[in-house]
Amino acid sequence: MKIWTSEHVFDHPWETVTTAAMQKYPNPMNPSVVGVDVLDRHVDPSGKLHSHRLLSTEWGIPSIVKSLIGTCRTKTYVQEHSVVDPVKKTMELKSSNISFTNLVSVDERLVYKPHPHEPDKTVLTQEAIISVKGVSLSSYLEGLMANTISSNANKGREALEWVINRLNAEIEEFAASARGTMRNSMAAAAFVEK
Repeated sequence: MKIWTSEHVFDHPWETVTTAAMQKYPNPMNPSVVGVDVLDRHVDPSGKLHSHRLLSTEWGIPSIVKSLIGTCRTKTYVQEHSVVDPVKKTMELKSSNISFTNLVSVDERLVYKPHPHEPDKTVLTQEAIISVKGVSLSSYLEGLMANTISSNANKGREALEWVINRLNAEIEEFAASARGTMRNSMAAAAFVEK
């Protein structure tokens, strides 16, 4: 078993980061995620948003690994459960693979919280527990997977920044459009008054 952890601070408020996290896929930084299906989403009586999603991923698996695991299949699935608490301002996301569980399990936990001293920033804490089963060199493979998770975590943070920039651009475009509509309405009203 290998445990990987990381902490990152985003220069954006919690509301912005969690909104982006819910819209993270698809993105150009993580092209291996080819589908996201919402299986369940509800708000509990205390106001927490619960989501259960299925992520479909397409990985380029080397031939040697395919022969070791005895499959040509490259599509894998991950289940993701998240809870957003708007009162405590926390978002906890837990994911685990549901493909190849007889060979490997990856359980990941991400927590987004406002920075304790800088409220316009958000702290992301990540942890992954990796277990490779029934294969020689499992410790070595777990280390390789931890390195891959670390690389993917960096891509995931870049993807969140990309989504935030996209959302900000959409907001600005909408605001500019609304300003233009208001100007046109005011000009038309002024013309009618004359």
